[in-house]
This record gives sequence, structure tokens and C-alpha cells, in this order.
Amino acid sequence: MRRGGPWAAHLAVAVFVLLWTLPLLGLVVTSLRDRDQIAASGWWTAFSGVTLTRTFRTPPGGEGAQPGGRYALAGNALEGGGRVEAFGIDARRPAAFHPGAVADLGKGATLTVQADGAYSLTAPHGLAAPQGQRIFLTATVGPSPTLQNYADVLAATGIARSLLNSAIVAVPSTLFPVGLAVFAAYALAWMPFAGRRLVLAAVLGLMAVPLQVALIPLLKVHNAAGQALGLDPKGFVGVWLAHTGFGLPLAIYLIRNAMAALPREVIDSARLDGASDLAILTRIVLPLAAPAIAGFAVFQFIWTWNDLLVALVFLGPQGDRLVLTGRLLNLVGTHGGQWDILAASACVSVAVPVAVFLAFQRLLVRGLLSGVAD
Repeated sequence: MRRGGPWAAHLAVAVFVLLWTLPLLGLVVTSLRDRDQIAASGWWTAFSGVTLTRTFRTPPGGEGAQPGGRYALAGNALEGGGRVEAFGIDARRPAAFHPGAVADLGKGATLTVQADGAYSLTAPHGLAAPQGQRIFLTATVGPSPTLQNYADVLAATGIARSLLNSAIVAVPSTLFPVGLAVFAAYALAWMPFAGRRLVLAAVLGLMAVPLQVALIPLLKVHNAAGQALGLDPKGFVGVWLAHTGFGLPLAIYLIRNAMAALPREVIDSARLDGASDLAILTRIVLPLAAPAIAGFAVFQFIWTWNDLLVALVFLGPQGDRLVLTGRLLNLVGTHGGQWDILAASACVSVAVPVAVFLAFQRLLVRGLLSGVAD
């Protein structure tokens, strides 16, 4: 009897789950941080204090009280809270003074910044710089999650329309191959006809056709047919047919395997009772093969939702038909160095596929494990 086998398997599974989960956790945490914190430290430090260097400018000169004829100005340079580690008045020496020290601004003016961010500025008559005194702060701030990144992404031009376009593409592109594959899979599994194995071999061969190889020839055929029938060459019908064509071989293969694994006695008994093939399919086979069908549907929906290549080829880069992945790609080009916007955009993009996966997780697992090829 072997010992430690199950523990080793559980440990390996835990390691793989951790490796898959950490990047997603890092993406979510990054999307909830502000730009300064992202630039200062990694996402794993988001749950503890982060040391940042910030610049604060006091109100313009002349707005302070003048008790006894001397200009005085007070306030707090850390509006969001935190602790000042050092401060400075020169960009070349941003941490020249400790909290509580008195910095000489020249011409009798002084500046003091306390550890809690409270500052006090005094001068004989007023600030020499009418735009206010600039203060450089080195401060440790605690976790400060924000939803502003998501607000900026969702408020971007065209995001709502692109979300709708992705749904218009993904839902029919999932239903069409599933509906067609159910009938083809039943025929290959339970309807004897000449050349059945050759058809199954052809289905397996089509699964190996690369998407990039067939995309341009398919587009030419689509454009020619669209001109002959008077259809919009950049309409949603083209992208639906493309996703259906590329997803159909895998759908037929998976669903056929699940149907072929059903007990033959059940099918034969239904036929002896006079049930037609359509009745057997709808009343017996479909309920038993539902996990396999749902499993493929989840995969197909996630694939079509995250697709960019097929959508760009058949729909083009028009703003009114641009899918979410294309819109976020444009947003990345506009905000290339803003990791807060990029992380929030990525989370918005994966939110729907993750929700679908979690909702149909059990059916997906059962579907993957159902059926064995003949």
C-alpha cells in the first residue's frame, strides 16, 4: 500500500491552483490601487503601508492669516492620511528635513511639517511665490482601495456599446454551433449510415485547421456571398458564421462522445416502443448529455467573448461595432503608461467570462469527463 500518494496529489493541485490564482489576484488588487501606489510598490504590498514621495503646494500667497503683522499659514499636506517620514522644499533634496524640523525658506520665512502632515508656514509679509509654496513629502500611507479606476474605464467613450457588441457576438456564436452540433452528434453516435467513420475522421481533421490559415479565404467567400445576396459585408452575420464554423468540429466531437457513452439498452428500448429519432434525441439523449453540451457552451462563450481577431476581420474597427476587447485595446493605446487604467480594463474584460465559468463550473467538469471516444 502506497503512502503519501493522495497528499502529493493534493499538494500538486494546490500548487497549480495557487499559480493560476495569484496573477488574477494581483490584477484585481492592482485595479483597486491608485497610480502613485502602483508606481511605488508591487501589488503584494497593498495590504500594508506603502512609502510614497508626493508633492504638495500650499494655497497662494496672501490667503493666510496675519496676526501681529506676520503672515501665517497652516493646513495638512496629507489629505488622505498617513505618516510623514521626511519633507523638503527643493526637488534636489526632497527628504532634507525630519518631521518637526524648521526649514528656512529665506527672507525670514520658515516651514514646519509634523509627522501627521500638519504644516505651518510663517513669513514677514507673505509668500514670495504667489502660486504657493511647494513641499516634497516622503510619507507612509496605509491601504486606500479605490473604485475610481473602474469609474474611469466604464465612463470611457464607447465602453457600454462595446459591451453590448460583445454580447451580440458571443451569445449567437455559442447557440448556433451548439444547436447544429447536437443533431450532427446524434447522427454520428446512434444513426448508422454509410461513411459514418469517414465523417467523424473529417470532423477530427477540421479540429486541426488553424484559425489564421482559414480566416482570409473565409472572409473572401463571405464578402462575395454578401455582395450576391445584398448583405452588409461588415455585419454581425459574418462573425456569427465564422465562430460557428470554427467551433462546430469541437462541439460535434465532444457532444458525440457524450452521446455515444449512453447505455445502448435505453436507446434500443425507446426504438422498440416506437419512438422516432427526434423523440429519442429530445426526450432521452439531450437530458443525459446536458453536461457535455453545457461544457462546450461555456468554452465557446469564453472564446468568442475574448476574441479580437475574428471580430476585427469581419466587423472592422468601426466604433459602433467594435467589441469590448477592441475598445480596451484602444484604451490601452491611449493610456499606455497608466497601469491603474490597464488593470481595471483587464478586470472589466474578464468579469463576464469568470462569472459564466463560476456559474456553470460543475456542468463544465461533468461535461469534460463525460464520454469516451470509440
